[in-house]
Amino acid sequence: MLARMAALIAVDAPSASYLVNAEATEDSGVTADDIQGVVIAVAPVVARVVSAGGKILRALGLPIAVADSEMAGDGDAGQ
Repeated sequence: MLARMAALIAVDAPSASYLVNAEATEDSGVTADDIQGVVIAVAPVVARVVSAGGKILRALGLPIAVADSEMAGDGDAGQ
């Protein structure tokens, strides 16, 4: 999975590509620290690291935003 993440960074993959791989990455035990390590490792040879960082954050932020929205909706149901 770390090699896959490095490849996604190298080809400047869109946020959706990171999102599609998020479940498999989590299931394989890869942590956010591991992903950060990959980004740092490829930074000297891949010019697209800054672009990839933003896309990774957007991909991770989408499920968080959906979960937050669902939680907010649950809290309103009782009122």
